[in-house]
Amino acid sequence: MAANRVDWALCREVLTSPRHLLAFGFGAGLLPVAPGTWASALTAALFWLASPVPPYLTLIGAGVLFLVGVRVCGASSRQLGVPDHPGIVLDEVVGMLLTLAVARPEPLWIGAGFLAFRVADVWKPWPIRDLDHRLSGGLGIMLDDVLAAVYAAAALFLLQLMVAGP
Repeated sequence: MAANRVDWALCREVLTSPRHLLAFGFGAGLLPVAPGTWASALTAALFWLASPVPPYLTLIGAGVLFLVGVRVCGASSRQLGVPDHPGIVLDEVVGMLLTLAVARPEPLWIGAGFLAFRVADVWKPWPIRDLDHRLSGGLGIMLDDVLAAVYAAAALFLLQLMVAGP
């Protein structure tokens, strides 16, 4: 999908298929510019609205979505004929939830978690970039964002300790 252009055929396909709808983050992936960032931002906003959420519930939710996402995103990708379609954003939702599991339930820390995750997801430090190139299918789509979330969550946790204390 070209930047700033809406692919109406894709919109119709996504909005009429439960598989695509979930993989595309209930439509967030249809946004023509930076769909992964929008999905991450929407996840952070929903997390803030639901705060405080116990970390174990956030981790369970992310784990369930990861398992579902491996299957759903892989199938959606195959059906679209694109190995990792940019509109498939369920991986960003899972990565954002994993990052926010360590965030204090305050807008500042949720925002910091959002920034940390987006930087790690775009930058793809080692071994994320290697895995991203080696793995395919649903596991490949989902796993690079999970690893980016590990980096982001660690950075967020340390930053919170340094700034706000234990």
